[in-house]
Amino acid sequence: MSARIHYKNLGKSGLRVSMVGLGTWVTFGAQTSDETAEEILTLAYESGINFFDTAEVYAAGKAEIVLGNILQKKQWRRSSYIVSSKIYWGGKAETEKGLSRKHIIEGLKGSLERLQLEYVDIVFANKPDVHTPMEETVRAFTHVINQGWAMYWGTSRWSPTDIMEAYSVARQFNLIPPVAEQTEYHLFQREKVELQMPELYHKIGIGTVIWSPLASGILTGKYDDGIPIHSRAALKGYSWLKDKILSEEGRRQQGKLREVAEVADRIGCSLSQLAIAWCLKNENVNCVLLGASNVDQLYENIQAVQYISKLTPNIMHELDRLLGNKPKANRRDNVSR
Repeated sequence: MSARIHYKNLGKSGLRVSMVGLGTWVTFGAQTSDETAEEILTLAYESGINFFDTAEVYAAGKAEIVLGNILQKKQWRRSSYIVSSKIYWGGKAETEKGLSRKHIIEGLKGSLERLQLEYVDIVFANKPDVHTPMEETVRAFTHVINQGWAMYWGTSRWSPTDIMEAYSVARQFNLIPPVAEQTEYHLFQREKVELQMPELYHKIGIGTVIWSPLASGILTGKYDDGIPIHSRAALKGYSWLKDKILSEEGRRQQGKLREVAEVADRIGCSLSQLAIAWCLKNENVNCVLLGASNVDQLYENIQAVQYISKLTPNIMHELDRLLGNKPKANRRDNVSR
């Protein structure tokens, strides 16, 4: 294979993650057959991807079941790959969601059962929980790590202020702080990753894992002429994405993408590959999670790593000009101390 996957430390931890990982949102247990899911995971692993991400909420637990079944079947060395899952929405009962000690422990045990694993490498808190004291949440994640059910914990979609609070609580009570934040980052959403995450990294060593580098498919260019029948925006439960694409802002974005596609043509790659390579160009990004509904799509997206070097300072400047959304740093500190 022509694409060469490199590895980075996850934040200031010693965990070495592949620069691209495989996410299972939308696809595993829902959009793809189990056979296709196995083909996708096999291609990922054989290409050098060592990071597989899922969540208790994905396809109501089916994504974890599908991933677990494939890992059991393939019998790859457990020490050769990383599995992360996310805890927050586990069920309909009031006690089956959130970041209470009860749900973190029960939710993670449920994930491990579905995954057929003794431990996950990283357990992420899938959003902040305003109903649970931060100390309780940090103590619970420290407990599951001490029990050997997870190696590390991280956050997902947390604000810098919440992440700093978790870190402060961990330091105050000699508990284990989070190692990484999972967050959305793409050509149309830049501020948090470009302004706030570098500061968090330098202050407390938090790494950055990116999801939705193609903005749920918007950055593939396939929505230029409307909503294709087999696209994600046409799926049941994704009307929010359809509305976003068909909105006035969505139309404006499609116009900008036509110009970005011309840049992609010039450097010899697809619009999707340019969008992924652009995310990987950011040195503060440790891993970009790729989603794929078939093997060809994943193969194309993995090839994006070849084009990182083609994104010269001049090309990056041109993209900034076309997009017109490069974040500007405030003079004041962006992150609460």
